[in-house]
Amino acid sequence: MAIGLTDTQIEQMSPQDRRDLIRRLRVLPELRLPPPHVIARLRLVRLTLMVGGSVALIPWIVFLALTLPDNYQARNWPGTWVGFDLLLVVMMASTAYLGWRRRQLVMLPAFGSGLLLLADAWFDIMTAEPDDMWLSVLTGLGAEVPLAVLQIAGALALFRFTMLAHPLADPSVSVWRQRFQI
Repeated sequence: MAIGLTDTQIEQMSPQDRRDLIRRLRVLPELRLPPPHVIARLRLVRLTLMVGGSVALIPWIVFLALTLPDNYQARNWPGTWVGFDLLLVVMMASTAYLGWRRRQLVMLPAFGSGLLLLADAWFDIMTAEPDDMWLSVLTGLGAEVPLAVLQIAGALALFRFTMLAHPLADPSVSVWRQRFQI
């Protein structure tokens, strides 16, 4: 079967015409995705849980702010921090491995590592004894926060690149406003 468009004709097409052609030629979504009603239901469930959780947390935060003691003897303190740091190591090692292998999936552990580093700095500073405060602030602001910013910025930059390189993305629309092409 002969193809109706030559390379020259394709090169002369506008970016919008190329995107329209790609949309028409791409693999049908129903061959790769669950049915649209399942996607819509899952989306609704996720959005409902996130909105409900966000709203429910507001009175909980107020309650905690008014009732928690200034000091508290914590159980499993070593296990808590060792477990947290193990999770951080797994996320950072995953980021390193996936980055070394040049895998697009690196965005997820990179972003997650950045968030964990910010949480680590926050809790280190907030739980530090007065004599250790300067060390917590120094390591937080000197190491954890800059590394977190680097990780999150790298993940967002890769996301932006991926969106702009996507043949169906509209380059005139900010990546923050791009919609799913489903």
